Amino acid sequence: MDPAVSVPNPEFSLGIPGDDTVDSDADIRSHRGTFISVFLQNRLAAIGLVLLALILLFCFVGPLVYHTNQTQANLLIETEAPSHSHPLGTDDLGFDLLGRLMVGGQSSLEVGLSAALLATLFGSLWGAIAGYVGGAVDAIMMRVVDVLLSIPTLVLLLVLAAMFRPNLLMLIAVISALSWLVPARLVRGETLSIRTREYVQAVRVMGGSNTRAIFRHVVPNSIGVIVVNATFQVADAILLLAVLSFLGLGLPPPAASWGATLSDGLNYLYEGYWWLVYPAGVIIVVTVISFNFLGDALRDSLDVRLRGR
Repeated sequence: MDPAVSVPNPEFSLGIPGDDTVDSDADIRSHRGTFISVFLQNRLAAIGLVLLALILLFCFVGPLVYHTNQTQANLLIETEAPSHSHPLGTDDLGFDLLGRLMVGGQSSLEVGLSAALLATLFGSLWGAIAGYVGGAVDAIMMRVVDVLLSIPTLVLLLVLAAMFRPNLLMLIAVISALSWLVPARLVRGETLSIRTREYVQAVRVMGGSNTRAIFRHVVPNSIGVIVVNATFQVADAILLLAVLSFLGLGLPPPAASWGATLSDGLNYLYEGYWWLVYPAGVIIVVTVISFNFLGDALRDSLDVRLRGR
């Protein structure tokens, strides 16, 4: 075997991430420390983290402290106004509304986080493959994305939700099946830039496979775009679940969700039962805002051009 074939070209080895001549452990720690420092100094990051921490404590720790019965209705205390025994009152079935929001938050966050994770993983892989391979593969894969994006998301959600019996896993699958399109386009655009860089070209010259190039170089170098978009995906998934629940296509009773609580209470709003609507609406807005704040802060911290903003 010719030694020139088996020995990497030094010109290319200098540009490969992880090469000791370029990225020492000290450099990596320095970049990581800079990112963390900039992130923590961002006011949006601080507000988003505090709000998200409070919401998680409210939903997952709250039921351990504030015990309520969320499985059996009690029509004797239906639509009671907020009081000492029921701080946010009761709904039309007699469920304690504060406890209802805690339990409903668990399902809303589980669906939002799970759907966002699946959509981000699949969309990132789809976009990375399309952008790196290029040619006819890229054209076909992105035309699929364009066709699905041309169909209104709400229409597809209603059709899919009506075709299948709503449950937690089904809602996660339906929402993630429509949410992967945006990360696919974002990662594909980032890949088109990354594939022209020296360290990716070095993999091709040395006979590396497309799989190795995508998973070892393209995806890791797109992680900033992926992470930032994932936070927005969580917020969007929570809103989509709220919309489906509001339209009666959410989790079936006795399961609770914020959207279902909002939908049930809207029928009583004009009768003066404000506590059936406003608390659920406020917590949905606050949750979405907290994830959006985190996304903005991550974008500013990862993009050098925005760090001084």
